Amino acid sequence: MAPDRSRTRLRSILAGSAGNTVETFDWFVYAAFTLYFAKVFFPAGDRTAQLLSAAAVFAVGFLARPVGAWLMGLYADRVGRRAAMTLSISLMCAGSLLIGLAPGYDRIGVAAPILLTAARILQGLSMGGEYGTSATYMAEMASRHNRGFWSGIFYTTLIAGQLLATGTLIALQALLSPEDLQAWGWRIPFFIGGGLAVLVFWLRRTMHETPAFTGKSEDRATTWKLIVRHPRESLIVMGLTAGGTLGYYTFTTYIQKFLVNTSGFSKTDATWMTAVGLVVFMAVNPLLGALSDRIGRRPILIAFGIAGTLLTWPLLSTLARTHEIAPALALTCAGMVLVAFYSSVNGVVKAELFPAEIRALGVALPYSFANALFGGSAEAVGLWFKHRGMESGFYTYVTAVIAASLVVYVLMPDTRKTSRILED
Repeated sequence: MAPDRSRTRLRSILAGSAGNTVETFDWFVYAAFTLYFAKVFFPAGDRTAQLLSAAAVFAVGFLARPVGAWLMGLYADRVGRRAAMTLSISLMCAGSLLIGLAPGYDRIGVAAPILLTAARILQGLSMGGEYGTSATYMAEMASRHNRGFWSGIFYTTLIAGQLLATGTLIALQALLSPEDLQAWGWRIPFFIGGGLAVLVFWLRRTMHETPAFTGKSEDRATTWKLIVRHPRESLIVMGLTAGGTLGYYTFTTYIQKFLVNTSGFSKTDATWMTAVGLVVFMAVNPLLGALSDRIGRRPILIAFGIAGTLLTWPLLSTLARTHEIAPALALTCAGMVLVAFYSSVNGVVKAELFPAEIRALGVALPYSFANALFGGSAEAVGLWFKHRGMESGFYTYVTAVIAASLVVYVLMPDTRKTSRILED
C-alpha cells in the first residue's frame, strides 16, 4: 500500500475513533453520575427507587436507538459514512447540553424528568446511528489482514469514553464535597461533553470517505431490502448481540451500582474499582481482536458464550457477598475480561455480514433492537430484581440470555473467511 494511502487511512480511523470516545463519554456520563443526580429529578422514594427511575430514563434512551440506527443507517448508506457520523455527534452535543442546563424537580416539577427524558432521546438517536456507522467506517477503512485488531481498537475507543466518564467522576469526587457534587457538580461533565462534541464535529468534517462506499453499487438502500434480502444476517446480528450487550452493560455499567447497592461499598470505592476494571477491559480488546485475525471471529465469540454461561452466576453471586476491595476488584475485572471476548470482534463481525450498499443499516438496525431490549434494560432489570428481594434472579437472567447467544455463535459462519468487505 502506498505511504500516502496508509497515512490517509490511519488519520481517518483516528478521527473516527476520537468521535467514538466523545460520544461514549457523553452517553456514559449519565450512568456514572446517576448516584448523584437521581434525587434532583426524582425526589420521591428511597435510593433504590430513585435509581430505578433514573435507570428507566436510561432505558428510554436505548429505545430511541433503533430509530436513530434506522435513520442514520439509511443516511450513511445513501449519503456517506462521514456525513452520518457528523450528524450523530451534533445530536449528542445537543442532548448533553440539555441535561447540563435542565432545572431540577424542585424548580419546575414534573417538567424536569420530562426534559431529562427528551435529552436522553436525543442522545439515543445519536448513539443508535453512531455505533453502526462508525463500526462500518472502521471495518471498511482497515485492511483485510488486521480488521479484527481495529475492531478491538474500535471498542477500546468506546471504552475510553466510558473510562473518561468514570475518571471525571473520580476527579470531581476529589475536588468537590459530596453535597456540592449532588447539588451542582454533576452538571460539569455534561458541559465538558458538549464542548468536546463541537471539536469532534470539526474533526469529522475533515475525514475521508471509505473506498467501499465510493465504489459501491448504485442499488439504493431501503429498509425493505434489508428485511427481504438479508433476513438471516439480520437475525444473526440480533442473536449474537443479545447476550453480549447484556453482559457488557451488566459488568461495565450496572456493576458500579451493584457494588454500592448490593456489596455495600462506598460510591468512591465502587467508582475506583469500575475504573480499574475498564482499564483492564480496554487493554484486552485489541489483543483479542488481533487474535481473531489469526484464528477467526467465531472461536472468540464461542469462548465468550461458554465462559459467560458458566461463570456469570458464580461471579455475581460471589461479588454480592464480597466486602473486601481486593477480591471485589478481581471479580469486577474478571467480569469485564469475560465480556471482552464479545466486544473485541462484534463490530467487525456485523460489518462483514453485509454488502457495502446496505452495510451501515444492516449493522445498526438489528443491533440496536437487541441492544435496546437487552443492554438498555440491564440496569432497570437488575434494580427491579433487587427491589423485589430476589436479586439472584438477575444472575439467572443474564446467564440464560448469554447461553441463547452461544447457540448463535456455534451455528453462524466465521466471517473472517466469508467477509463481504471486498476492498483491502
